[in-house]
Amino acid sequence: MRRLLVPLACAALFQIQAFAQAGETRPATPEAAASAAGSSAGTVYPQSGLTLDAAVQTALRQNPLLRSFGYELESNDGAIRQAGLIPNPTLGLSTEDTRKATRTTQVTLSQTIELGGKRSARVELAQRTRDVAALELETQRAETRAGAIQAFFDVLIAQERVKVAEESQRIATNGADAVGRRVTAGKVSPTEETRARVAQSTARIEQRLAQADLTAALKALSAVMGVPQGSISLVDGSPDALPALPGAETLGNRIQGSPILRRAQMEVQRAEAAFNLERARGVPDVTVGLGAQRAPDIGRTQPLISVSIPIPLFDRNQGAQFQALRKRDAAQAMAQAEEQRLRSEVLQAVDQLDARTDEIEALRRDVLPGAQTAYEAARRGFELGKFGFLDVLDAQRTFLQARGQYFTALSQAHRLFAEIDRRLGSADARP
Repeated sequence: MRRLLVPLACAALFQIQAFAQAGETRPATPEAAASAAGSSAGTVYPQSGLTLDAAVQTALRQNPLLRSFGYELESNDGAIRQAGLIPNPTLGLSTEDTRKATRTTQVTLSQTIELGGKRSARVELAQRTRDVAALELETQRAETRAGAIQAFFDVLIAQERVKVAEESQRIATNGADAVGRRVTAGKVSPTEETRARVAQSTARIEQRLAQADLTAALKALSAVMGVPQGSISLVDGSPDALPALPGAETLGNRIQGSPILRRAQMEVQRAEAAFNLERARGVPDVTVGLGAQRAPDIGRTQPLISVSIPIPLFDRNQGAQFQALRKRDAAQAMAQAEEQRLRSEVLQAVDQLDARTDEIEALRRDVLPGAQTAYEAARRGFELGKFGFLDVLDAQRTFLQARGQYFTALSQAHRLFAEIDRRLGSADARP
C-alpha cells in the first residue's frame, strides 16, 4: 500500500507547487509604477496661471475615473492567465466494507483532457476582452481630455466675462456720475439720473453673476483635473485662439481611427471569439484515471485504469452556439450603426463649428468695432449736450450685447472643438 501512495502523493505535491507558481503576483510594469508615482499625495497643484497643456496633463494623470478604467484593464491580465490553465487532477479514495479482513481500498488519480481547442478558445476570448478594455480606457482618456479642454475654456471665457462686467460697471458708474453733474447744473431732467442709477445697479448685478459663473467654472475644472476644490484660481490663455478645422481627408482618417469606432469593431472580434469558445465546448472532454486497488483476500495490489467520455446525445451546446452566433451578428450591426452615427455627429459638429467660426470672425471684424464706435460717439455727444442719455444707454446696450454674443460664440466654438476631440480621440494638445 505504501508503494502505491508514495507516487500518488508526489503527483499531488507537484500539482500544488505548479498552482502556487501560477498564482504568484507578477511585478508591476514601469508604466504602472509611473502612474502610481504621478498620483501620489505629494503632487503640487498649480494655484494660478494654469495653462491648457498643464490642465490636460493633470487630468489625464489624476482623474479618478480614468484611474478606475486603468485598474479595470489590468484586471484582465488575471483573466487571461486563468483562461490558460488546465483543469486540476482529482485524487479519489474509496473503501468497500468496514471490516478489516474483507475491506477493499481504492486510490485513483484522474485528469480531464480538454478537446476541441477549449483552452486556446478561452485564452482568445480573454485577450479580446482585454483589447476591448484597452479601447475603453482610450475612449475614457479622450473623454477626460475633452472634458478638461472644455472646462479650461469655460474658465477662460468666464474670466473674460468678469472683465467685461467690471468694465460695464465702470462705464455705468461714470455715466451716472456725468448725468448727476448735468442734473445739478440744470441741463437735464432728474429722470435721466434715475435711469443712469438703474443702469449702474444692473451692471453691478451682472458683475456678481459673472463672478459666480467663474467660481462654478473653476470648481468644474478642478473636478475634471482631480485636484482639490479651490486649488486653481486663474488660468492663462487666449479665448480668441481657435484651432484650425481639419480637412476632409484628415477628418475621414480620424473617424476611422477613433477609439469609439475601434471599440465597436473589437466587440465584433470578441463576439467571434465567444462563438468559437461555445463551438469548442460542444466537443466532449475525456477523463483518464489511474489508480490501484488493495483487497485482503487477494493479497496483492491491483492497478486500475479508467477512461470516460460524455455522450453528446442531447446536449451538444447547440443553444449556446446559436446565442453566441446571434450576438456576433448583433455586434457587427452595432459596429456599422456606430460608424454611421459617429460620422453623422462629427460632420454636424464640423458644420456648426464652421458657422460659429464665421460668426466670430464677423463679430470681431465688423460688429464689435462698429458698436464700440457708436457708443463712444453717443457718450461724447451726450457730454457735449447733443444727445440724450437714452441714446447713450441704447448705444451702451448694443455694445455690451455684441460683446456678450462674441463670448457666447467663442464658448460654443470651444465646446464644439472639445466635442470633436471627444469623439475622434485626438491626442494632440491644442495651443
